[in-house]
Amino acid sequence: MKKILITGANSYIGKSFEKWLENYPDRYIVDSISLRDDSWKEKDFSGYDIVLHLAGIAHVSTDPKMEDMYYKVNRDLTIEAAKKSKVEGVKQFIFMSSIIVYGDSSSSKRVIDKHTVPTPSNFYGNSKLQAEEGIYPLESDEFRVVIIRPPMIYGKGSKGNYPKLAKAAQKLPVFPDIENERSMLHIDNLCEFIRLIIDNQDNGLFFPQNKEYVNTSEMVKLIADVHGKKIKLIKLFNPVLKVMGMKLGLINKVFGNLVYEQSMSNYKDNYRIRDLRKSIELTER
Repeated sequence: MKKILITGANSYIGKSFEKWLENYPDRYIVDSISLRDDSWKEKDFSGYDIVLHLAGIAHVSTDPKMEDMYYKVNRDLTIEAAKKSKVEGVKQFIFMSSIIVYGDSSSSKRVIDKHTVPTPSNFYGNSKLQAEEGIYPLESDEFRVVIIRPPMIYGKGSKGNYPKLAKAAQKLPVFPDIENERSMLHIDNLCEFIRLIIDNQDNGLFFPQNKEYVNTSEMVKLIADVHGKKIKLIKLFNPVLKVMGMKLGLINKVFGNLVYEQSMSNYKDNYRIRDLRKSIELTER
């Protein structure tokens, strides 16, 4: 029986993972805590085998007033939680970083491989990278550090761009037909991946993703299909969107290119239990 402590009591991944482990009632005990105030420092971590650290600011902000907060929460709090975990005998510390440490998506094909050096383009990405760099040195035979850099995570109840696209898929008769490729990760695939990482007592840097790259336009069409709607993909708007994409980050976020080279995401056990079609059905049902 493994005892797991999740930091970030209200996080989407944390709630989803806790629910996922209900499928294995005799194998895991899960608690969660909030790190919003300093009361967590009084919590005894010594009774836990694993700390899954999910507390952090998850969205990207360009407001310079927020910069200090990002570093305080995403970097400093992570390092503090990891140090406490190590001192109090936790065996494995899992940190949820992000593909954002490699910078933004691109209007042209962009493939991240094992030689790609992280180049954050904003303080969200930089705060995540500095958190990684702060907890790496804590690694030891008795304290295994896991860093996960997932791409865009989606699933039922997720936030971000996916629900906006899903809403568009149900309302619009037409949608831009643009060729792009994105690495994405369905929440069930992520939860299963974390569970396997825990069972295998792993350490290191990991890049989980779905089996398939996602084309935004085709995904929108698939969402519409799941709802029994018809949506036509057209190239009429492509020249305008291409120009706008150079100026507006949102356009690039939706239609940009950013993928992990496939072999980076291979793992000794199968965690990719949902293909794209099934994941959309589960998300939209």
